[in-house]
Parts: sequence; structure tokens; C-alpha cells
Amino acid sequence: MVGVRLFSRVISAIAGVSLTFCLSGETIRVASINLQNYLIMDRLVEGEWKKQYPKPEKEKRALRAIIKAVDADVLALQEIGKRPFLNELWMDLNVTIGPVYPYALWMPAADDEEERHLALLSKHPFLSVRLEHDLDFVYFGGRKSPDRGLMEVEFQTKGTRWKLFNLHLKSKWTERKEDPGAGIRREKEARTIRDYLRKSSPPAGKPFYLVVGDFNDHRNSPALQRFLQVNDTPLTKLVPCEDSRGQRWTHHWAKADAYSRFDYILSTPSLIEKLVPNSAKIFDGPESVLASDHRMIYADFSF
Repeated sequence: MVGVRLFSRVISAIAGVSLTFCLSGETIRVASINLQNYLIMDRLVEGEWKKQYPKPEKEKRALRAIIKAVDADVLALQEIGKRPFLNELWMDLNVTIGPVYPYALWMPAADDEEERHLALLSKHPFLSVRLEHDLDFVYFGGRKSPDRGLMEVEFQTKGTRWKLFNLHLKSKWTERKEDPGAGIRREKEARTIRDYLRKSSPPAGKPFYLVVGDFNDHRNSPALQRFLQVNDTPLTKLVPCEDSRGQRWTHHWAKADAYSRFDYILSTPSLIEKLVPNSAKIFDGPESVLASDHRMIYADFSF
């Protein structure tokens, strides 16, 4: 299966323990976080410009601490480098501090020049995986696809089949002067992904799925609205994540000292009925300041 890495050597030693945990309950915690450049790149490190430098170790330690604290059953990741970077994170978690994730999935970006990819860590086996989708749209006379693609994973919990879609929409970095803030590009990415969801999981069938990730836009933006409703037909509902102070921002742009909500968990009306009350959170522990410019979001669903 393209992109799947099960890390069999280590799994043989730990799978029995983790699967016992997975099957013992009916509540699934789903989480998502943009890792902020978990790859090698030119970057500013403690005031000094470094060429081709990996994500600093203190950021990685903070990230692992957050993952351990939230202890999600299914963790969607955005902005990770090539497969070896996921291997590194997987080993750091499974062999050292936990939690144990027997299953890991890495997906190459749709754009060959894109260095930031999607990934998934899970305590539960995948029922099915789809990483290649025919997604394209017209953009200023040419045809484009969502740069990072769409990760589609199906699970089965207590007899209920449900899907998770992991995405990372176009950033606000402008590539064309006709599209300031890349809002047009982002809306078109959202629309073509939304159309695929409608076709593969028609609303009339009351599907069970979540759409999670970094949408790079606000809740009232055209990109978000495409996922929520078509005409009078609701497609998904926004899971109301908030931190311990009741704040809902998930991204901090340090240069402008601006706080925004770009990361979301969207649920179909059928699946949101399984949302555990007061479980939708944004992690705001001290590690969140160091790990990434995004904060982890998560919610529990009872099956």
C-alpha cells in the first residue's frame, strides 16, 4: 500500500499491549497539529541563521511532550518532511516516551516540488487507505491540484465504519498578484475536495467522517464554508474546540504578533452526535509555545 509504514520490527514487541488498550474502550480521541517545518530547511535558530538545518531539538521535545499529554488515538499531522522524518518521530514516541502508535502513514504531496507532507499516527489499524485522488480545478486559465493532496483513512470502531480526511490547504503566501493572500486558490482547493466528499459519501446516506487539518483560513471564509454546507444541505459541523481559558485561536504569527484560528475538526452531522460533551480542546500547555506556531486540537467521540 503506497505510503504505509508499519515499522514491523518494533511493532512485534509492543503491539499486544497497545491493541489491548485500543479494544478496551469505546471512546476515540482524534487530534490534529501542524508541526511547523518538521524537515530540513534554512531557518533562524536562537538568533542565528542556519542553512539546511533540521527542526531544533527543543521544539521536537516540546512536540513529543504535547503528543504524550494529549494521548490521542488517531493523530493527523501536517507539515512534516519526507518519510524519514516521520520514522524519526515514530521511533522517538514508540521507543522512548510514548504513547505507542503501532500504525503510521505518510503521504507524499501532490506537487513534486512541495517539501511539506501529510502523515498520520494511530493506535488503531486502518480498515482502508486512499492517498491518490483525481482532484483538480481551473486556476487563472490553467489546471491545478491541491498541493498537499488529501489523505483518506477508514477505521472501524465497535462495528461502526468511519473516515478521517487529513488536509493542509494553500497558505496565505501569494504566488499571483491577481490572488492576494491566495484566497481564490484556497477556495478552489476546498471546493474540489468538498465535491469529492459529496460524491464518495453522499449526505443523504448520513456518512460518518471527519475533516481535520490546517485550513489556513477563518471560519467565515469561502474555503471553510465550502465544507460546511451546499445550498440548504449541511455537510459538516464545526467541532467547537477551545483552550483552558475559553480561547479558540490555533495559530500565532510571531512576526505580526497575530493570533488566528486556522486549524479545525469538521464532523458530519451523524458523527458529531457521538462527540463527547466538553471534550473538544486546544492544548495550551507551556510546551505549545515551543513546539510549533500551531496548537494541537482534539476531541473525543464515543462509539
